[in-house]
Amino acid sequence: MADGADQGGDPVASTTRTDEAPPMSSMTELLERCDDLQLLELTNPYRQRLEEAIQDAVENVVFVLAYERYFSEQEYKRVIKRTKRGSRAAGSTLLLNLVTEKEPQVRKLIWKCFVKMHHLLPKLEELLKAVGEEGSDLIESFKAMKVSSELPAHLKDVQQKHMDTLKAQTEILSVNTILMMEKVKVFQLLDRYAELTIISTVRDRTLVEHELLARGRDHEEWREECLRGELEKIRTDQLFQNISVSKSKSGSSSAVAGVAGIGKTTMVQKIVHDWATGKIFQQFQFVFSFKFRDLNTINCRVTLRELILDQYPHFENMLGEVWKNPEGLLFIFDGLDEFKGRIDFADSRRDTEPQHQCPDPEWWCEVSDIVYSLIQHKLLPGCSVLVTTRPTALHLLKKAAISVWAEILGFVGEERKEYFTRYFEDQTVAAAVFKHVKENEILYTMSYNPSYCWILVLTLGPFFTQTHRDPQRVPKTITQLYCYFIYNILKNHGREIENLREVLLRVGQMAFTGVAEKKIVFTDEDLIEYNLQPSQFLSGFLMELLEREDSVRSVVYTFPHITIQEFVAALAQFMSPNRGDITTLLIEAHGMTDGRFEVFLRFVAGLSSPRSVWILEEFLGKFPHQIICRVIDWVKGEVKRRAGNTWSEAGKRSLLNTLHYLFESQNPLLAQKTLGSVESLSFHGLGLTPIDCAVLSHAIGLCNTIKHLNLMNCHIQCEGLQRLGPALHKCQHLRDWGKSQMVIVSLINTGDLHRLLSLCIPHPHSLISRLNCVGLTDSGAEDLASALSTNPSLKDLDLTHNSLTDRSVPALRNVLLTLPRLELIELTENTFSPTGKKELRSLQEPRPTLTVFV
Repeated sequence: MADGADQGGDPVASTTRTDEAPPMSSMTELLERCDDLQLLELTNPYRQRLEEAIQDAVENVVFVLAYERYFSEQEYKRVIKRTKRGSRAAGSTLLLNLVTEKEPQVRKLIWKCFVKMHHLLPKLEELLKAVGEEGSDLIESFKAMKVSSELPAHLKDVQQKHMDTLKAQTEILSVNTILMMEKVKVFQLLDRYAELTIISTVRDRTLVEHELLARGRDHEEWREECLRGELEKIRTDQLFQNISVSKSKSGSSSAVAGVAGIGKTTMVQKIVHDWATGKIFQQFQFVFSFKFRDLNTINCRVTLRELILDQYPHFENMLGEVWKNPEGLLFIFDGLDEFKGRIDFADSRRDTEPQHQCPDPEWWCEVSDIVYSLIQHKLLPGCSVLVTTRPTALHLLKKAAISVWAEILGFVGEERKEYFTRYFEDQTVAAAVFKHVKENEILYTMSYNPSYCWILVLTLGPFFTQTHRDPQRVPKTITQLYCYFIYNILKNHGREIENLREVLLRVGQMAFTGVAEKKIVFTDEDLIEYNLQPSQFLSGFLMELLEREDSVRSVVYTFPHITIQEFVAALAQFMSPNRGDITTLLIEAHGMTDGRFEVFLRFVAGLSSPRSVWILEEFLGKFPHQIICRVIDWVKGEVKRRAGNTWSEAGKRSLLNTLHYLFESQNPLLAQKTLGSVESLSFHGLGLTPIDCAVLSHAIGLCNTIKHLNLMNCHIQCEGLQRLGPALHKCQHLRDWGKSQMVIVSLINTGDLHRLLSLCIPHPHSLISRLNCVGLTDSGAEDLASALSTNPSLKDLDLTHNSLTDRSVPALRNVLLTLPRLELIELTENTFSPTGKKELRSLQEPRPTLTVFV
């Protein structure tokens, strides 16, 4: 490979120790013992750990494999491209996929290559030691299982026909488009499928409640912390990892739970496809997959044989042979919560009443009896069963013979980004849409769920891909985006509801009561109180949680996130025909100091904007003009009232909230009327998120009067600084006689300031007097010199408490050359040597008006 030739030498040999560590010799011996199939089977249990072991240096690993000619140059470039546009984790996954597809002899050579590289990657070394120690036992188990599951010759043809059929059925992924002209859009499954995080337990209500209250990075960090702690992440191929022959004889049943839209059905499709293509579950000779929604159409007694032949007619008269080895069978039943039949594993009468027993595949009985008997290993004992369900039906499985419980968490970390990367062919568009989502902490929180990601790509995609679209229509506020979100639910699930508006208002009234009472979990009694019935429509708003308390029904309901509850609550208060004095409600809500109505009020303000709510009018009609006027008047009064009261932390927080109301309302005239007389804004000591900074930038950008902006100790990070940058220059007010008014912009703890300084100094008359404690390094000094070159009127520059050394002296000299009016530069509390300090002081000698403190 050309890239390898430039490096010179053997990249593996040059880093290999002459004396191989003893643990690696056992791994080498194991590789020599493995045949082709055993090596592939040996890889599967360690697949995830292997991906994690090489991802920190995936570029180096793929370079070595290409240098050794195990990878083609095209494959090398694919991995590098995936790593750059996605992440190292995505690159590592692709690399292992390519390894799996290689010829057996090449796979073995690649494993040997990993052994040679072991000392370069600590995680890889640790993994190889584990494989070397455990591998012999695994191979013996593989041999035993192979003998026990050997397929008779006369069944091989039907097995191949079955695999081909399942592959054809599962290689296409069909999804509802909702907002597009086509009703359904099809993709290649492997092109669009993004890996989901699955945990080897089912979370209880308390654990989920914590997640519902977290947002943005806090939400993501909380999830990852749980995965590192009490929650164990597993892969789909670990759901039936029965290595012991004795265990495989008894069979096993697994249950995977997940909320609506989390990807259960797509996961099943991927499992079936992977089995049909020989990637997983090779211990199973045949896989049969059923959807409960299809089984609902059967209203008579039936046999398991008939169920299979109806869906897989190619078995014809071969099923009698298939039954002879039940250990080689896997049955999948998707969507237990949708099943209309009666099935309760806690009902012991099923085992005693003959009419509910199903001892034989040819036995005529109800569908529910077949499912029950398979899961309980009373029918075809030794077979394995996988059941998926929403938490709604988990109580039915409480007494079932389930050996593996799991829950789909959805996307964690880089998995979210991978979804957007896979959806859009144009990676520029993918990056723009994902950036838009990630910059909004509420949207980013919601993107753990594939169905919400789907709504986001449908909603935002056209604004970044269609040139004829009005760029001003791109959803900017969380209200606008949630209006699209609700619109999609109404459009997709509302057909079954006769009076859509009325039902939505009842959901909203229940949500509002929850906001007022700080209640996020609802029961069947709550639904009854608001005359709500569980339905497909309601599932768009509410998800089910497992309730681990002793009760008749172990399911409770919650909105997918607290912000959805707050939005629906705001919508109901805005649209309610019997709404009293909404102004009184808003005043009381804003006066609550515990923050329970904080986001709710932002949504109310946002719903006063015709530009935000227009899409909902198709289903909800015109928004009441009188309510709109009252909300606007209330926002106007609150901004004026809070703008001059920033002496306390509570006052600053109230002011920030009112600026959020202005931002959500998207009413420039309202902002100018309320902030038109404000000259000073101070948020000193109040932590500001990137969203807060965007809101502040929006407010400043609409006004020409703000002279003084104090952001000291606001802990603004790089993202926040980027949001603030475009509007900071407007904080400079030019007096009538032409002199500059000094502005103090204190940017404390901004993190990485490089490439960002120009955002702060875009205006030739602005003056930044404090850039202390911003983490400025020597490389940043050059950025500083470049940024300040556009501001020749600067007189005062404070660079104390940074990380500048003698290497920044030339850049600082350039600063002084480009700033002829500079009178004071403070450089104390950096790390200059005595020689560096002396050189800096010498810079003031030809400039008597300049003072240098160092």
